[in-house]
Amino acid sequence: MKLIKTGIKLALLALVANATWHLFVGFSAHYKFRDGAQYAAQNRGDKTDEQLHDAIMNLAAEADLAIPPEAVVVKHEGLRTSVTASYTQTLELVPNRPYPVPFSFQIDTYSLQSPNSLVPK
Repeated sequence: MKLIKTGIKLALLALVANATWHLFVGFSAHYKFRDGAQYAAQNRGDKTDEQLHDAIMNLAAEADLAIPPEAVVVKHEGLRTSVTASYTQTLELVPNRPYPVPFSFQIDTYSLQSPNSLVPK
């Protein structure tokens, strides 16, 4: 009887450890992507919104996130840049049971470098 109880406790511990690990990996990739997008927006320089969007999509690929291009929106007005992303990542919290987890962020920042288009000539 004691052996069965111990086996059940170990199985539950393994399930919790597995779920924790998969959550860590998913959220770690999300925060890496979000922080990279914020850095790219702050240091955009002369990049257009399309070029910044492409750079942010490259950051998503580096973080192993399969995000469709329409899930990321980049806008700017003067020195202010806004980046919005919303996507779903499938995590396997329980073995062989994929679970969709929604992720999103909105970044509003000012560029640290002023674009040449704003410098008076």
